[in-house]
Amino acid sequence: MVIIIMDISNIISLLSGTALFLFGMSLMGDGLKKVAGNRLEILLYKLTSTPWKGILLGTGVTAVIQSSSATSAMVVGFVNSGMMKFRQSIGIILGSILGTSITGWVICLSSLSGGGGWVKLLSTATITGVVSIVGIILRMFSKKQSHIHTGDIMLGFAVLMFGMSAMSGSVAPLTESEGFVSVLTVFSNPLLGILAGALFTCILQSASATVGILQALAITGAIDFSTAFPLIMGIAIGSAVPVLLSALGANADGKRTSCVYLLTNIFGSILCGCVFYAVNAAHPFSFLHLTMTTWTIALLNTTFRLVTVLALWPLIGVLEKVTCKLVKDRPASGTEKKKNGQIQPEDRFLPYPPLAISQCREFIIAMAAGARNSVFAALELTHSYSSEGYRRVEALEKESDRYEDGIGTYLMKITRRELNSSQNAEVSEFFHTLPDFERISDHALNIAETAQEIHQKGITYSENACRELQVIGAAVADIVSITVDAFSRNDARLASHVEPLEQVIDELCSQLKQNHVTRLQCSECSLEQGFTFNNLLVDYERISDHCSNIALALLEVKADAFNTHEYMKKLEDAKQASFDRHFQEYLEKYAL
Repeated sequence: MVIIIMDISNIISLLSGTALFLFGMSLMGDGLKKVAGNRLEILLYKLTSTPWKGILLGTGVTAVIQSSSATSAMVVGFVNSGMMKFRQSIGIILGSILGTSITGWVICLSSLSGGGGWVKLLSTATITGVVSIVGIILRMFSKKQSHIHTGDIMLGFAVLMFGMSAMSGSVAPLTESEGFVSVLTVFSNPLLGILAGALFTCILQSASATVGILQALAITGAIDFSTAFPLIMGIAIGSAVPVLLSALGANADGKRTSCVYLLTNIFGSILCGCVFYAVNAAHPFSFLHLTMTTWTIALLNTTFRLVTVLALWPLIGVLEKVTCKLVKDRPASGTEKKKNGQIQPEDRFLPYPPLAISQCREFIIAMAAGARNSVFAALELTHSYSSEGYRRVEALEKESDRYEDGIGTYLMKITRRELNSSQNAEVSEFFHTLPDFERISDHALNIAETAQEIHQKGITYSENACRELQVIGAAVADIVSITVDAFSRNDARLASHVEPLEQVIDELCSQLKQNHVTRLQCSECSLEQGFTFNNLLVDYERISDHCSNIALALLEVKADAFNTHEYMKKLEDAKQASFDRHFQEYLEKYAL
């Protein structure tokens, strides 16, 4: 009865230790992502021009965020969204496979034991205690988000270490159990060991966690090399499951990227397994029955993954061809990502705010380009009308509506994430500019409708009216181009040109309206002409107003402020030399 109670107590201790271990890994990994991941995620898809760079970056990013699955899931998103080529992703995948072994070395700290004097300070209990105390101080008393996240990392590490100690303590009595030893002996069979390692990793969804549990079992002294090696290979194969799941709903290249992760681990296991067991059959290794420790398991795991990467790096082209044959292309639906009729970025980037925000900017840039094209096409219709041109403006306006719906929904999802001050400012800028780009397309459609009315009714303007419309049309085309370029390049200097030109357009509109009233009084123009002429001026003025809003939002983000009226007041009160200079230049350029 006592034995049964002791067994149940050990099982509960093992399960609770495992739970704490997994929670600690999760807490530490999330903190690391928030502290360092924001920068590394952007670097990941910007600095992967060669396979070696991809491998090094994949290794570094994975070592920092403590998850090869998270790194690979990000890469699947990059490829699926067109931010990265499929071939580029293979190097990062190889790097992530190596980088995930770093966690095993962190876990080795749990096996440190103190002696006397200064050596005692290196014991697991002392390290865990100091780290947890510093972590809770940062977590509770610091106001800076970066310090709070650092505290989370330290607390996660402490919980991980405590969980590891609990697991080790719970399995310690098993060293005297013949049944336990005989079960582990079964896994020395390569096929059974690989299968068990893969299955257990599939359940835990983390190779690092599975290796950690194996390291805890190694403390019993019942794990030898012949058992550990096939389990390590199986763990590598099983770690592909979360990556495969991340590719559900992805395009062909996205699925190929996830498939490469699986194939790489399978090929690595086959290669290392065949070579190792073939050589062992010819000349039996003396270390097969070497008792493993937490340190030797970490070394074995890293060595296996390093050999896999080095062996498969020259075969990246072969991996690409094999994967392309396994995952066939499907008919392309364009570069835009459409979901339920909406155009929006990838939902799989939401856990990584820098990437999600970067994707939003790319989509708004595409929306802005569409708005510029719609204005240019509408202006073309005012002096050279065609049904095809009108339909193009109409299609661009509908596309702009879908962009606004899709991106607006996505931005709302981003705001539910934890953002730093600069990210909040950028999201605020997007919220301000998104409706302005959509309204520019609306006014372009209004211009196209007015041009259609002029064409259908056969309305013609006087020579002076035509010349005036040509001048202000050129000014509107200019301000739209400057605004779109400024937003696309995130260029504050170029954005500063918009407000002077907007005021010039306002003055032109006032002058043109007065000129047209004079022509009406002189009977040079009719009332019917006056209505369409005035409609065009209203839409021209509204477009320039929206361009001004977009440029001011960009300038305010650069100035770390978000009060349009206050900013405008300062701008007008200051009468800056650059503003006056640009205003005079545009006044002369678009003089009647």
